[in-house]
Amino acid sequence: MRAIEGKRVDEALNLLTFVPQKGGPLLRKLINSAVANANQSPDIDVDRLFIKNIHADEGPTLRRFRPRAMGRATRIRKRSSHLTVILDQK
Repeated sequence: MRAIEGKRVDEALNLLTFVPQKGGPLLRKLINSAVANANQSPDIDVDRLFIKNIHADEGPTLRRFRPRAMGRATRIRKRSSHLTVILDQK
């Protein structure tokens, strides 16, 4: 979501509220968690936070098998990802 990088946290949360894609609520929850973690530090002003970077890395892949015709099986890969949010102060 390049549209929310570089924006203030409250602007990004407002944008993610109305995004029709499935990842909108997931990213919103992730950003809220990052803000809550930043709020634990006394020297960080939560109102001045902005989103410096968001990226998704490849996570572990679960390998399963699906039965096919004539006694064969095909591999199904259930992929997952690791999301990272980096916040900074202006």
